Amino acid sequence: MNLDLTGKHALVCGASQGIGRATAHELAALGADVTLLARSADALEKVLAELPRIHSAQKHGYVATDMNDHSALRAQVEALANNGAVNILVNNTGGPPGGSAHTASLDDFRIAFNQHLMAAQIILQAILPGMQGSGYGRIVNVISTSVKEPIRNLGVSNTIRGAMASWSKTLATELGPSGITVNNVLPGYTRTQRLDQILADRARATGNTEEKIAEGMLATVPLRRFAEASEIAGVIAFLASPVAGYVNGINVPVDGGRTLSL
Repeated sequence: MNLDLTGKHALVCGASQGIGRATAHELAALGADVTLLARSADALEKVLAELPRIHSAQKHGYVATDMNDHSALRAQVEALANNGAVNILVNNTGGPPGGSAHTASLDDFRIAFNQHLMAAQIILQAILPGMQGSGYGRIVNVISTSVKEPIRNLGVSNTIRGAMASWSKTLATELGPSGITVNNVLPGYTRTQRLDQILADRARATGNTEEKIAEGMLATVPLRRFAEASEIAGVIAFLASPVAGYVNGINVPVDGGRTLSL
């Protein structure tokens, strides 16, 4: 099974923590040169120092920018791409705050749309020529099981994640002839800061303790546990690897069996 990413350059968004951080480690361990992207330079410096280097030519770096600052994002990613092709893109951005869809403001939707879909489009257009020219392209979007079954009290997130999934499926058809695959990974309940946020939001909304909320969530997961970020990262790394070259345009739930639909 060819999982070797030596000589490939991966750009991992949201890489300062959680699934993004775990994915950066996994891709680096497979030999890829990894560029981390997130807002905090201090946090990125810490992740960068911990990335594996399995061969002498392997180089890692980071881009500190805000997904909501589209001008800066475009300039920095274009500068990165001008220094060498990005072969692997992992779109991974923190989810919008909780709440119902019908009470969300227009700004709630606008901010989420800009942070997710618009930012992903900006990054795609900056790196696509390099992918096409290098003959190797893997785009993996980390979204949510809500694209199959909407999640309660995540109205804005459900909406934006669905838009990202449709964008991805469209790109898979458009970019397939160039040998570029586009796939989505749908994490279930995963031990990250996002899970902490969801537990706190639901506890405030219901008056129950976070422990009680967690018990209820786990009762819906056949494996009866939360995922570790490394388990999501492993699936992302597989989709980024040469062996997954004929996997294109799919949603891959990594949720312990919680999603009831096929």
